[in-house]
Amino acid sequence: MIRLLPPNLINQIAAGEVVERPSSVVKELIENAIDAKATAIDIVIREGGKNLILVEDNGLGMTQQDLILAVERHATSKIPDENLFNIQSLGFRGEALPSIGSVSRLEISSRAQGNETSWSLKVEGGQKIGPTPAAQNIGTRIEVRDLFYATPARLKFMKSATSEMAAIVDTVSRLAMAYPEICFTLKDDKKTYLDLPVTLGEINERRLHRLSMLMGKEFIDNTCSINAERGDYKILGFASLPTMNRSNANLQYLYVNGRAVKDKLLNTAVRVSYQDFLARDRHPLVALFLEVPPGEVDINVHPAKTEVRFRENEVIRSLIIGALKQALTEAGHRAATTISSFALKAMQPSIIPQLKTSQPSFMMPNRASSKPIYSAPRPSNFMPSDHTAIQAIRLEEPLVSEEIKTHDLKEHHPLGEARTQLHETYIVAETEDGFILVDQHAAHERLVYENLKNQFLNAQAQSQYLLIPEVISLQESSQQALLAHNEELKLFGLGIEAFGGEAILVRETPAALGNFNVASLIQDLADEIIELGQPLSLKEHLEEILSTMACHGSIRAGRKMSLPEMNALLRKMEDTPHSGQCNHGRPTYVELKKYDIEKLFGRR
Repeated sequence: MIRLLPPNLINQIAAGEVVERPSSVVKELIENAIDAKATAIDIVIREGGKNLILVEDNGLGMTQQDLILAVERHATSKIPDENLFNIQSLGFRGEALPSIGSVSRLEISSRAQGNETSWSLKVEGGQKIGPTPAAQNIGTRIEVRDLFYATPARLKFMKSATSEMAAIVDTVSRLAMAYPEICFTLKDDKKTYLDLPVTLGEINERRLHRLSMLMGKEFIDNTCSINAERGDYKILGFASLPTMNRSNANLQYLYVNGRAVKDKLLNTAVRVSYQDFLARDRHPLVALFLEVPPGEVDINVHPAKTEVRFRENEVIRSLIIGALKQALTEAGHRAATTISSFALKAMQPSIIPQLKTSQPSFMMPNRASSKPIYSAPRPSNFMPSDHTAIQAIRLEEPLVSEEIKTHDLKEHHPLGEARTQLHETYIVAETEDGFILVDQHAAHERLVYENLKNQFLNAQAQSQYLLIPEVISLQESSQQALLAHNEELKLFGLGIEAFGGEAILVRETPAALGNFNVASLIQDLADEIIELGQPLSLKEHLEEILSTMACHGSIRAGRKMSLPEMNALLRKMEDTPHSGQCNHGRPTYVELKKYDIEKLFGRR
């Protein structure tokens, strides 16, 4: 028999979508405080949020009537025109407080600006008590005790207090990054986790200062500034140099109109921007703030409000990719300073002798395997037989006149003047205020790769006609997705056409790929287009082949180089964007300043 559920059970079911864990409660309460125009938000946690979550702000506050309505489902002041496509606040559903009140012991105390009286209201397991007069400064104080006491089954899914506290710290940090004009504090009985004062200056200046407190000075020292516009769309923020990367994407912070989001479109755009510089299992650090007209984005996708949908996907994607690639290009040959810091630490004298000679005394951080991710036979018609692209980077001729004095060379060239070669692998160059240590193979590999890539992009990719065209059956949606990108795929040497029903006829394949499973690639491309809006697999495979060719066509470790050859390599690095890292994200050089060297020997 069908029957209506009681209101309390309805609230508890709804709470399961909004209140997943203590960090979800913290997020909702802080967003309410931000919407109330608070300039200071204090958070106190006990037992990872299980026993107590207290959030106090100095915002606009609530009147007695507002306080009563605040704990009713779907009651809100944030959609005055009832237009879900013109939302300019973080909250709008009117679900957070009633959901929290249905699974905990909730107490709200608030005093509105201009009011002499403050009020307090309690909600226990969905049952309201009050409101009653209270002692409260202007603003709102919310206490959440005994979270999930009304739904004991949910307690079994809570992690340890340490894990829950870590999730809360991450949640508060993400919100604090977007609002540097607000002071945040977060603490429990034992320690203060965050104490973030208000930052001053222009918006990017304020965000940079706030990010330095949350992500560390190393991130700030090794980032590119992002600032780009396209029509009504704007993106600001910071992105790390490729040589500063991580094994996961946890340090990628993405925002839309001040809202922290997790969106496949944005994540894919970041991945595409760095695919030329990082191995697939490495990820950059980014903090990107996207601003779009409220009517161009739908945030009413999920109760947690972390998912969004854009009206103009292609505009958003191209804006992010273009902005990131432009910033990385402008970075030129820069490499992360963390590499130099690591080198200095490795060079510190040790009192205890190193007895385990099997372990190297110095290791580059985040060094990936030099084995190519993907390889395929190199077709004879892909590149000229005389290796024109590789020979185009001539190292036999010095690029500077012998008449130029040494000090002039060091002063006018960031990578200095070559002095010697170590182990027939590393170039030592003297700069005006230090020295450079260059991995000759990694550096030349990057130069050759950029040259090959430019040749490849400036001319349509070579294709090979199949003796017997291959017919591949797909779902209608996959077929249509592929055909919509037919021209783009043609540029990469893949020729397809419709073949009755839901089938695809493949007549041409990229010559560079040699013999491969055509059906598998076609299906992967279709899946990617449906999910991400663009075919990444084909481009990545071709770029991996170019990378492999560059690796095999570069100066090898163990080759003795003359000084003119070394200097020619340094000059070419200075003129080539992205030369600070090889094709896998490893650094091509390490720079040590004279000041740091003197510190090693106790001169400073």
